[in-house]
Formats: sequence, C-alpha cells, structure tokens
Amino acid sequence: MTTMNETGVFQILVINPGSTSTRVALYDNEDERIYEEIRHKADDLAGFRHIADQYEFRVSHVRGVLESRRIQTAALHAVVGRGGLLKPVQGGTYRVGPAMIADLKEARHGQHASNLGALIAFEMARPLKIPAFVVDPVVVDEMDPVARPSGMPDIERRSIFHALNQKAAAREAAGEMGKPYNAVRLIVAHLGGGISVGAHVNGRVIDVNNALNGDGPFAPERAGGLPAGQLADLCFSGQYTRDGIHRRLAGKAGLVAYLGTNDVREVKDRISKGDSLAENLYEAMAYQVAKEIGSMAAVLQGRVDGIVITGGLAHDDDFVKRIRSRTGWIAPCIMKAGEMEMAALARGALRVLRKEETAREYE
Repeated sequence: MTTMNETGVFQILVINPGSTSTRVALYDNEDERIYEEIRHKADDLAGFRHIADQYEFRVSHVRGVLESRRIQTAALHAVVGRGGLLKPVQGGTYRVGPAMIADLKEARHGQHASNLGALIAFEMARPLKIPAFVVDPVVVDEMDPVARPSGMPDIERRSIFHALNQKAAAREAAGEMGKPYNAVRLIVAHLGGGISVGAHVNGRVIDVNNALNGDGPFAPERAGGLPAGQLADLCFSGQYTRDGIHRRLAGKAGLVAYLGTNDVREVKDRISKGDSLAENLYEAMAYQVAKEIGSMAAVLQGRVDGIVITGGLAHDDDFVKRIRSRTGWIAPCIMKAGEMEMAALARGALRVLRKEETAREYE
C-alpha cells in the first residue's frame, strides 16, 4: 500500500523517452525537484533493430541519472512513464501490467519511442513494490461515432494525437476559468513537430485529427491531410516502398520537405531575407491550423468556451497572431505555450495516489 512520508509528500519518478533522448524527473507532489535530459547518439541507437530492443540500454541510462543525482529510490511512491502505441483507450491514468507490457514489447500497435515509457517505469517500480503508471497515451480515443467514418468502409478515422499535452493544457485552462475540465467546451491546438487540434467536451476529446498518419494541418515534419487520388498515384509510382511512404508522411514532410528544415526559427530568418516560398509556407501552415480550429468549432456547434494554444510553436507570437486573426471571432484564446508532458505525467500519477482518480486497467 502506498503511503505518504512524514512530510505529507508523494515522490514520483517520471520517465519520458523520445526518439533520441530520455527525459527523467523527480517530483514532490506537483513540484519538480530534479530534471535531466539524456541525449542518445544516433550511432548508439542504430544497432537496435526494434524500439523495444533499446529497453536495457535506456534503463541503464535512467539508473545512471538516479545514481549521479543520489536519488533514494526507496522513498519513491510511484513511477510514471509516457504512454505509447497501445490499443485505443479512454483518457486517464493506467496501471502498467502484463497486458500492456506484452503489447508494447511486441509493438502490436506500432513502433514508437514512447513505447519504452511503460517498460522502463515497470522495471524501476517492480523491485520497490510500488505502482507504475502511464497517463493519457497518444492513442486516447474518445471520438464520437459520427466522427469515425472516413467515406470508405475500409478506412476508419483513428484518434492518435498529443493527448497528454492537450488534456494537461485543457485542465489548466479550465482551472483558470474556475471550472473543472469535465464542465468546459474547448478547442485545443497542439503546435509542434506534429500538429493536432481537438474538440474537448466535458472531459472527452470527441473529435481530433490524426497527427501521426496524415490528417489535419501540415506541420514542420508531417504531411497533414493530402489529396487521396494523388497520394494513391504516388504510392504506385515505383518511387517509394510502403515504409518509405510512411516516412514521407511523418518525419520527412511538411516544412522539412519544402524547405529542408523543421526549425521554424530558420524559416523566419529566411522570410526576413525575402524568401517568398518560406513566407507562403509559414502563412499556409497557420492558415491550415486556423481552418482546423474552425472545423472543430462546427463540431462544438459554435458553443466554445475557449481556444487553447499549446506546444513549442505556441512560443512564436507571430505564428499565433496569424492563427488568432482568423479564429478570434470563435472564442477567447488561452495561451499555454510549450509542452508540459513531465508535469502532466506526474500529476496524472498524483491524482491516483491522492485517490482523486481511480487508476484504469489496460486489458
């Protein structure tokens, strides 16, 4: 049974694996006490054929951080990792167990670095006999039935988006309104290497673009929605393999495909030097985000309490200004710039430890 120490504080270890990094943090309740980002060299990762094969390599680095920072693991109350590609689930905090471990080790629902979050958290928590959790994984699926049909029975719209950051930003925005998250109607736009725009109603994301597989606005690294017929022609042109097309859609599309960079700061520098292509693409990306926000306003039937802008690109005032110029008539804009994944993971575990929320079981 998990109990607080004599200071009344829950200590939570947070682990967030990315494609080339592993972020580690220690929280005392909501307060971040220690943070460290481990950068992994491409050469070190190149020898691993599958994401799950990196497991022991990443665990050793996390343990190295704990040792160097002299973190007393016996004082921990929970370990929480970033949720990976699982089967579709409702939002919330999930206890890591055998079914989740099996799905992630075998990558039954796809390969992604975030798959390592639950695996590492479970490994760190098991000998301490404390719970391991994941919070709002990218496969959170709360879409209404009317949002699922694509127009072809062979293809159903899928919910894959920045659920962790979207829900964390929405919770904060609702709090600033003096309301609980389950009592507001929000449009949340996460602006990063990928872009997702979701319609949040009473604690559920009832519609959202698939930010991984080619849907919604184009982004610094991703294609967004594409003309289907032309995409089909490209697939059968002989230029690409199946994997090659997927890499083009997510990772080698968007700004990086047009301009050779995913760094918006570089794009803006080009604009300042008179690059008309960079200017048009920068405007087009903001235009498409605004258009997606407008479509979500229709989903919410025009009854929108606020538009929440979050993610790394939200730090770019000019980019946000271009979005707001097209969407300001819908609802007030609430800025939550940056990503708050580490804090969101800690808070998800904390809600369970404080018995404000019951941990869900993944089956």
